[in-house]
Amino acid sequence: MQLVRGIHNIRLQDHGCVLTIGNFDGVHLGHQQVIKALVSKAKALDCVAAVLVFEPQPQELFSPETAPARLCRLRDKYSLLAKLGVQRLICVNFTVKFASQSAQHFIENLLVNKLGIKHLIIGDDFHFGKNRTGNFSMLCQAGKKYGFDVSDTASYKMAECRISSTAIRQALEQDDLAAAKQMLGREYSIIGRVFHGDKRGRKLGFPTANVLLKRRVSPLSGVFAVLVKTHYGEFKGVANIGARPTIAGTRQQLEVNIFDFNQNLYGQCIEVIVKKKLRQITKFDNLEALTAQIAQDSKQAKQVLA
Repeated sequence: MQLVRGIHNIRLQDHGCVLTIGNFDGVHLGHQQVIKALVSKAKALDCVAAVLVFEPQPQELFSPETAPARLCRLRDKYSLLAKLGVQRLICVNFTVKFASQSAQHFIENLLVNKLGIKHLIIGDDFHFGKNRTGNFSMLCQAGKKYGFDVSDTASYKMAECRISSTAIRQALEQDDLAAAKQMLGREYSIIGRVFHGDKRGRKLGFPTANVLLKRRVSPLSGVFAVLVKTHYGEFKGVANIGARPTIAGTRQQLEVNIFDFNQNLYGQCIEVIVKKKLRQITKFDNLEALTAQIAQDSKQAKQVLA
């Protein structure tokens, strides 16, 4: 799948596509229905199936303190959308300047002149341009003028579909992993690159692979039994997701102790599949108490994953 990062990187040969626009956070079953329709329409019109996303997501720019936790990063979206048959992912740098352009300029410059869209699939609640003056009705009118069709994503949603990224986040916050899985169409997982930590886990006898959560917060927090996919295969483990209050940790990160594993993972991407919550994050009085609890967590995770 082609990745286009920035409007300035859209080429002449990229002109002509069937497009949908959105956050597609999590690429859940509801999103998958829209993508299925997108790919089908692109085949019918013999052109490229394209998805346009914004980075950062609009709420993260305008309301960073209240922006919702991300279900997945751009890298994850890329992989998930590619598996569904999307041929081009266009990532637009969402800035105050970009958001302040007129709705008409967004349509004429980006959708018509740059992308040459043949068909647009969009939610009827989509707003764009300065002061959010652009809407579904304006897009339909523009379609008649510039020669592209517009259809509503609601036309492709499953009957009685109540799936949303918000609902999935709420399920994860309530530790309802089963509900999240049902809406995602897969088990919830976190993908990230392993970085060098402070080696504190190794000193306690439980070495961990540390992944920095590149989002403001994680929808999940606690200690979990997990499966870990690495270049060396899939392994069982126990993970701490969130802060580390016992050692005055404040930064959100993922620490996973992989059982029966002694390979070097630094710099590599791993996928941590969350299977079951074991407990909430707790602040212990001392490192001895923490070490004893980690041993208990590991024992319990092995039983859960057996």
